[in-house]
Amino acid sequence: MQKSVRYNEGHALYLSVIARKEGTKRGYLSKKTTENSKWHEKFFALYQNVLFYFDTDQSARPSGIYLLEGCTCERVPAPKVSTVGRETLDKLHYFLVIFGHDGQKPLELRTEEESDCDEWVEAIQQASYSDIIIEREVLMQKYIHLVQIVETEKVAANQLRTQLEDQDTEIERLKAEVTIIALNKTKERMRPYHVYQEEEDPDIKKIKKVQSFMRGWLCRRKWKIIVQDYICSPHAESMRKRNQIVFNMVEAETEYVHQLFILVNCFLRPLRMAASSKKPPISHDDVSSVFLNSETIMFLHEIFHQGLKARIANWPTLILADLFDILLPMLNIYQEFVRNHQYSLQVLANCKQNRDFDKLLKQYESNAACEGRMLETFLTYPMFQIPRYIITLHELLAHTPHEHVERKSLEFAKSKLEELSRVMHDEVSDTENIRKNLAIERMIVEGCDILLDTSQTFVRQGSLIQLPSVERGKLSKVRLGSLSLKKEGERQCFLFTKHFLICTRSSGGKLHLLKQGGVLSLIECTLIEEPDANDEDAKNSGQVFGHLDFKIVVEPSDAPAFTVVLLAPSRQEKAAWTSDISQCIDNIRCNGLMTSVFEENSKVTVPHMIKSDARLHKDDVDICFSKTLNSCKVPQIRYASVERLLERLTDLRFLSIDFLNTFLHTYRIFTTATVVMEKLADIYKKPFTSIPVRSLELFFAINQNNRSGDHVNDKSPRLCRKFSSPPPLSIPSRTSSPVRTRKLSLNSPIGSKVGILDLSTTSSSAASSPTSANPTISPPPSNNNNNKPPLDLSHGQSPSSPEQSPGALDENAEVPRIDALCGKLRRSIRRGEQKIIFLFLEVCLFSFAVFNNSERTCDKEFIIRRAATNRVLNVLRHWVSKHSQDFEMNGELKMGVICLLEEVLRDPDVLPQERKATANILRQHTGLTNYKHSMHYQGWACTAECPKAEFFESLSAMELAEQITLLDHIVFRSIPYEEFLGQGWMKTDKTERTPYIMKTSQHFNDMSNLVASQIMSHTDVGSRASSIEKWIAVADICRCLNNYNGVLEITSALNRSAIYRLKKTWAKVCKQTKALMDKLQKTVSSEGRFKNLRETLKNCNPPCVPYLGMYLTDLAFIEEGTPNFTEEGLVNFSKMRMISHIIREIRQFQQTPYRIEHQPKVTQYLLDKTLIMDEDTLYDLSLKIEPRLPA
Repeated sequence: MQKSVRYNEGHALYLSVIARKEGTKRGYLSKKTTENSKWHEKFFALYQNVLFYFDTDQSARPSGIYLLEGCTCERVPAPKVSTVGRETLDKLHYFLVIFGHDGQKPLELRTEEESDCDEWVEAIQQASYSDIIIEREVLMQKYIHLVQIVETEKVAANQLRTQLEDQDTEIERLKAEVTIIALNKTKERMRPYHVYQEEEDPDIKKIKKVQSFMRGWLCRRKWKIIVQDYICSPHAESMRKRNQIVFNMVEAETEYVHQLFILVNCFLRPLRMAASSKKPPISHDDVSSVFLNSETIMFLHEIFHQGLKARIANWPTLILADLFDILLPMLNIYQEFVRNHQYSLQVLANCKQNRDFDKLLKQYESNAACEGRMLETFLTYPMFQIPRYIITLHELLAHTPHEHVERKSLEFAKSKLEELSRVMHDEVSDTENIRKNLAIERMIVEGCDILLDTSQTFVRQGSLIQLPSVERGKLSKVRLGSLSLKKEGERQCFLFTKHFLICTRSSGGKLHLLKQGGVLSLIECTLIEEPDANDEDAKNSGQVFGHLDFKIVVEPSDAPAFTVVLLAPSRQEKAAWTSDISQCIDNIRCNGLMTSVFEENSKVTVPHMIKSDARLHKDDVDICFSKTLNSCKVPQIRYASVERLLERLTDLRFLSIDFLNTFLHTYRIFTTATVVMEKLADIYKKPFTSIPVRSLELFFAINQNNRSGDHVNDKSPRLCRKFSSPPPLSIPSRTSSPVRTRKLSLNSPIGSKVGILDLSTTSSSAASSPTSANPTISPPPSNNNNNKPPLDLSHGQSPSSPEQSPGALDENAEVPRIDALCGKLRRSIRRGEQKIIFLFLEVCLFSFAVFNNSERTCDKEFIIRRAATNRVLNVLRHWVSKHSQDFEMNGELKMGVICLLEEVLRDPDVLPQERKATANILRQHTGLTNYKHSMHYQGWACTAECPKAEFFESLSAMELAEQITLLDHIVFRSIPYEEFLGQGWMKTDKTERTPYIMKTSQHFNDMSNLVASQIMSHTDVGSRASSIEKWIAVADICRCLNNYNGVLEITSALNRSAIYRLKKTWAKVCKQTKALMDKLQKTVSSEGRFKNLRETLKNCNPPCVPYLGMYLTDLAFIEEGTPNFTEEGLVNFSKMRMISHIIREIRQFQQTPYRIEHQPKVTQYLLDKTLIMDEDTLYDLSLKIEPRLPA
């Protein structure tokens, strides 16, 4: 850039005219003069990189010119002046232009509008060509570097050229000498009779010496080039990295052996001695349970470590495969340690309740060798050793050539370690599930045998209110809100994949199963989410309870049916409970439907058949499975393409809650809601063309060796089991019994010859209403009773005697079987419910499709259509009930769901229960409102209406803590879960992408600033100390309310430098309050990735407000650590599962509200931003209160 410019006045005037007319930016600005620092308003015009300013916009000549090339422009704060003129200056906006020329003073300008100021700054910044200048400097540096390289190469080339010329000269000379010598020898041979001896010529000796020197020099030069090329080769680089990996492995093994040595010698052996003392603080059994086989692991790794050090002594020859061959068979000892690791930590936690043991353990942990680490840390080290070996071998193989002597041995060791890791992981998963069930079983005083079933998987737990089934229609609102109903009717409920437990909690905290209805088998249950429009009692109860109640109709086979009515604390809680319960019921009943088309003599249940069929979880080019099993005992998906994920979502064989939740939480990352909706519509409309062939293979795995037309054995497993189909068929009743729906069950054995129903004849009403049709059942032609009239059920009457029953009956036991069926029909017709006849025929269609192989082919399509419809409705119900936020902002998606549901309702082949389920989903979907957000804004609005705020001194700690908790939960629950995807809170446009997370963060900062500002507003020491004590009391109450976000808001405010440095103030705070402060800080400390807070949240029952930053850190760690897609373009579904797990935990806390009464005066004080001081003001005030001590 040139430092001086030749000025042409005519050219400048011409440019000023163009700038005034066509400049990129023109307008009046106030310019500060350098002489008297006064501001004068000038008209500025910017053209390209030249800034002109005129006295007015009508001036012909410019008053001055600024060359903007290389300058910088930025906004500056307003200058500090007296309070009199401060209001005027606050309305002005200042910016500064700093020129890159030496000795030129900066240009100070100001505007009245902030937008105008931003536009001028941006325009001047663009006119400075700073980006081009920086790019030019970078290119110039590169150019200089390349010039230096070229010059160096030229010098080297000249040197080599000179050497070559010298060598050519020398070679020519040597050639001439060799030619002369050859001629002389020829002449000597021409004279054979003249023999003489004389000494060798000295010149020949010189020539030979030169030749030897040249050969040696050329050989050395060649070998030097070969060695240099090898040193720079990829193979040598790979070997260097391989050696470095081995050295690092030896260092890690040395550190690991040292950790095991500390664990054994500083903890295990001293505690064994303490257990043998007269007053043992711990028993030998507990010592064995805590430390397991850690001593054996230490001995094993000491041997392995000695072998590694011996191999390092023989470097550079590093042979490690034989060491792993020796180590592998003995690594099975890790299975016992990993399997019981969680139990050992639990035993250790129980032992710490003993004060003597806790004191002794802290004494051991204070040993210098422990370096401040706790016993739990040392017990965790062996958990990561097998994965560490796998990672090390993976890195070694990456730098080991395929022809290397150790390649195959290392690959074998890696495969064995991965297999051992998978086995250990599976055992841990099964063990954790068993321990969870056993922990619940131990909580129940009477015990519960069903929890001892290893296939029983825990789904969810929580508190619900059980309403008296008899008086539910007579309960008033006062009765519902009374404390007696909440205390007497509160139940602790546990949902498993096969059973539903209802318990009461005694005053001592122990659980007791209800005498009647304490254990509900889901196979015998029917869920009623919404009351019938025809049921007046249900309508009244729904109005009383705010439609928060739902019913479970239980129909045990050996007892009368009864109804359990449960009341959820919120709509979200009800939706979550009903969705999970219906999902578990659908799992069981879909298994029943699939079992009905399996082999007739098969005694294997459907989940076991799915698990044992290798085709269902076999890796392919577009899907890869892990060895971890989900709640349905099916291998989880690790990687998969979007098409395979959509296929698995609508697969008729799988109804996994885990997969469904994960998919609906994270589908935005790899697809769109429109694609998912189109896939569901295709599955419903065209199940046979949309469902892949591999999804239908299992449905019709029929044993070809079975008999086709013979009698079915009466003791066949197919005829003895209870028939179940999704959804259950129902028989409406006009009685006042609480059981309004009953599943129709065919428990009577039916032979294959009974399948003689003729559905070709229907009544006249069949054309008008497919759901209310009354088909006529007629017998087939028979030789014996060919003239018997058919059984006509269209008039609501039935034959009066068994002789009028349909079909040509044999003289054996088939007559009472058909009579039993007709008896059911007669009872249904007497109730006046003609619709049930059609439902009964559908059940017969199912049963004959199951019991008669000859009719199996024609009914396959019906079974697949029903299963496909059921699967689509399950996905939609789960989507609408648990993920309603997807439809609040996407009107197109909402209309797509409505159109599909209306199409299902118009389908004449849909079963009544499917029609009812569709109507429930449609009603729930069309009634969606922005409930959470309305609650959020309603909470803020209520605080704004309060006429007058209270003072801090007049508010109690309980009031403050409750209202802080209420506000924190309102803000926390308003965050939609889609904001947790993609790390939007860390992007530049985070305010647009994650507005509610940003509002939560801002609310946290405002509350923390309010606490600090209130403390610093006091001038005397005593008042500040009292405020600190009161805020710590508020934080402790927040902890009791499970508001750990509020605890962190207050503790972070107290730890600010402006307050923390006030030694005189803290000296006035009592010791008990300081101890409480330390306890609260330890609970919410970020040490160990919020280890203590995670443990507290694990044992915490909602409602709760966790610290959001902990979950955002976890999500950021997952997002940055693993990619969304593999190199092959497959979706990393393991990552999606981890993200979904965190989102589910967040939503669990979001869905349970606090029952705290809103106090507007308190919340207005908490939200009053006029009381908040910024950080600089707080610190300046702190320095005034307690000045710094002189050094």
